[in-house]
Amino acid sequence: MNIQLALDRMTIPEAIRMARTVREHVDWIEVGTSLIKEFGMDSVTALKREFPEKTVVADMKTFDNARYEFELCFKAGADVATVMGAAPMVTVEACMDTAAKFGRTAMIDLLHTSEEQKAALYRFTDAILCYHVSKDEQEQAGQALQSGGWAGGTKAPAGMKTAIAGGIKLASLPGFMAFDPHVIIVGSAITKADDPREEAFLFRNVINKQKEIQAL
Repeated sequence: MNIQLALDRMTIPEAIRMARTVREHVDWIEVGTSLIKEFGMDSVTALKREFPEKTVVADMKTFDNARYEFELCFKAGADVATVMGAAPMVTVEACMDTAAKFGRTAMIDLLHTSEEQKAALYRFTDAILCYHVSKDEQEQAGQALQSGGWAGGTKAPAGMKTAIAGGIKLASLPGFMAFDPHVIIVGSAITKADDPREEAFLFRNVINKQKEIQAL
C-alpha cells in the first residue's frame, strides 16, 4: 500500500521542497495536472531527477492524442501516466500500448465513468484503476471520497491494482484500509498541513499498522 503525494498549484521549486520535506514517508510522487499544464514536461523531469528512487506519476489526464502525450511523459522520466477512463476506448488502448512499449504503467482515472464504462475497463489488468472524486466536487460541492462506496457499484476484479483519491484525510483513512488499495493518493491533507512532515508520518503510521494486522 503506497502513499502517493499529489503536488498541485505550486511552482517546480515549491514542489521539490515539499517532496523533500516528506520524502521518507511517501512512496510515489505525483506531478499534478496543474504543474504539468503550467510548466510542461520540465516539471516531470525535475521531480524525477530530484527523486530517482521514487515512482513518479505524471497526472496527464489524457483524453485524446494518447501515444504522443504518454510518450512525452515517459521520455520526461515518468514511471506512471494517467488516462481518463471516460475517454474513447481506442485512446485507453493506445495509452496501454505505449506504457507497455516503455515498460511503464498506465493509471486509468475512473472520474465520471459509468458502471458500464468501468466494467469495460476492468480488462486492462496491467493498469492501475483510480477511483476519484474531483477537485471541483470537493471544493465547490463539498464532496469527498466515502469509504462506504468509493468503488462504485461495480467492483474491480480480485488482484487488480487500485488507487483512491479525493479529499482523503487522516481521519477518513482507516475506512479505506479494508479495500486494500495499491495506492492512496493524498494532496492537501499533507501539503497544506501545519507540519507536512508530521502529517505524512501519521499517514504512514496508519498504513504500517494495517500491514501488521494483515500479516497476522
